[in-house]
Amino acid sequence: MEIVVYGHYGFALLMFPTAAADFLEYERFKLIDSIGWFLAEGKIKAFSINSINNESWLNNNMHPADKAIRHQQYNRYVVEEVVPFIHDHCKGLVPIITTGASLGALHAINNFLRRPDIFSGTIAMSGTYDLKYYSKGYFDENVYFNSPVEYLQNWNDEYMLEKMRQGKIIIASGQGDYEDPNASKRLSDILHSKGVNHWLDLWGHDVKHEWPTWRQMLPYFLSKFN
Repeated sequence: MEIVVYGHYGFALLMFPTAAADFLEYERFKLIDSIGWFLAEGKIKAFSINSINNESWLNNNMHPADKAIRHQQYNRYVVEEVVPFIHDHCKGLVPIITTGASLGALHAINNFLRRPDIFSGTIAMSGTYDLKYYSKGYFDENVYFNSPVEYLQNWNDEYMLEKMRQGKIIIASGQGDYEDPNASKRLSDILHSKGVNHWLDLWGHDVKHEWPTWRQMLPYFLSKFN
């Protein structure tokens, strides 16, 4: 699967596309331009990867069980192929921060929460973190283990929880048209119950589920990383 790289130095920013989009989506919609200063100054190196959403949750011709299997395969691809590619490209074990908007936010935070021993943090923008929203209510083990609001509340692995606590977690949402701030609040409540520090940032009621929002959010949150 394709990967595009932006920048020359810095910690790695792993970008998951929205909805049915591809690895060049963030460039087409000027999100890469919005973080241009961080790339030019060697603060970050961005890696934008393809999605499989058209082969899973957005494919109406597949059975939900097969969609969930495809999602799990995507997770393995990220860990077994993308992460080694990033480390090789950066010539070392650089910190990796995941990010995405909309459905990309679910992938971003899900990958961090599942493997906080690999990823150093996440910036999740305008996401829904209950996978049943996309599975239309279908539920099995694969759905459970990719639905953060399901598995996280039952997670008692103290080693992995401590790794989460060491990461930098940002959950952001607008409160305007087509946004779902309650989804972010629900995940935030579960993180609080597990003693995992994070930043829940709800923007105004005029902030919509759209590209101008994310072009403001991402550089703002990147400026908070040391």
